[in-house]
Amino acid sequence: MGSSVYQERRRVVITGIGVVTSLGQDIESFWRSLLEGRSGISRITSFDASPFDSQIAAEIKELNPVPFFKTPKDARRCDRYSQVAMMGAKKAVADSGLDLGKENLERFGVVVGSGIGGLHTLEEQHSNLLNKGASRLSPFMIPMMINNMASGLISMEFGFKGLNMAVVSACSTAAHSIGESFHMILRNDADAMMAGGCEAAVCALGIGGFSAMKALSTRNDEPEKASRPFDRDRDGFIMGEASGMVILEELEHAKKRGARIYCEIAGYGNTADAYHMTAPSPQGEGAARCMRMALAGAGLNPGDVDYINAHGTSTPQGDICETRAIKAVFGEHARKLMISSTKSMTGHLLGAAGAVEMAVCAKALQEDKVPPTINLDDPDPECDLDYVPKTARETKVRAVLNNSFGFGGHNASLVARKFVG
Repeated sequence: MGSSVYQERRRVVITGIGVVTSLGQDIESFWRSLLEGRSGISRITSFDASPFDSQIAAEIKELNPVPFFKTPKDARRCDRYSQVAMMGAKKAVADSGLDLGKENLERFGVVVGSGIGGLHTLEEQHSNLLNKGASRLSPFMIPMMINNMASGLISMEFGFKGLNMAVVSACSTAAHSIGESFHMILRNDADAMMAGGCEAAVCALGIGGFSAMKALSTRNDEPEKASRPFDRDRDGFIMGEASGMVILEELEHAKKRGARIYCEIAGYGNTADAYHMTAPSPQGEGAARCMRMALAGAGLNPGDVDYINAHGTSTPQGDICETRAIKAVFGEHARKLMISSTKSMTGHLLGAAGAVEMAVCAKALQEDKVPPTINLDDPDPECDLDYVPKTARETKVRAVLNNSFGFGGHNASLVARKFVG
């Protein structure tokens, strides 16, 4: 309820977007790939995945982080997850058109998280310990590995001296980062925030761990068809690497500098299932409360929403529970909603998912286009809503809802609307 009170005083808009994904390393190429219904999923090439049941992922190919750091040595002293984070952050600042030399950077903050953090570093350094001995552990192991380092490095790079924090809430991480940043600006604790998430856990430990849980698709012979949200034949999610960053600004601050505005962030919900370590509550009760909270904060009715970017991971139970939650919140309007899961193309980006998908929502509002859910060949009878199968749509988009739900029962929903001055 607090956000509706705050909004009488301040409004929050997105003015910059930076994405680094398997489908494109900037917002425009990424967006075009989504509208074309392309898949960024392929067989894993960065290590030998043959021992694992799942051997496919959405890897970022031809990644070159060095130009985004002051020196090559600085880049080498970062885990891959921090490298993609810095890349996304620099792209977001450039996209925003901010002249940081003219800003009070004590009023600029960073909330950037990762679901898993520096797993590549952990894997490599553990191997060094076992095979080469303790003397071969890197003095940079801990700062490379810990989850808050991406947020810290971004703050140092740009001189942002406001709130600096790393959210860790599994697959809800980036959405929580954006939501908490939104509230920071509403409370007048900041004028602008870098918010988002990053993930680079496609390594033997990451794939092996999720494979052991039986959480991943094993459709290894058809990687591009493996992520199948809401389809009867879905068999698990596909891991993906990515960074997603957005610049949130207080509206008057953005207008004063003549910023290009993608959309307005209007509401944020965050709830807990309090049910199970990895499974959602069966009727989607926690997700439903989360969506209602976001709508209430935005001052919108269910009928005001045109598009939902679903969590839609392609897991047997998760897609059903989200569908039930949407029906519970939207009632008859659920049949009129456009819903899509871009995870059908990007894979599941874990701690980066909510921010990359917020970028999708911002572009949908800006261009009045909705990306599809690919591979939806035979819809699950319990998933019977309009998931925009296979082909993008050009249609009026006034308000959107972005869902992210994570292991541990963490739920986050963001509402954005078309910006009207």
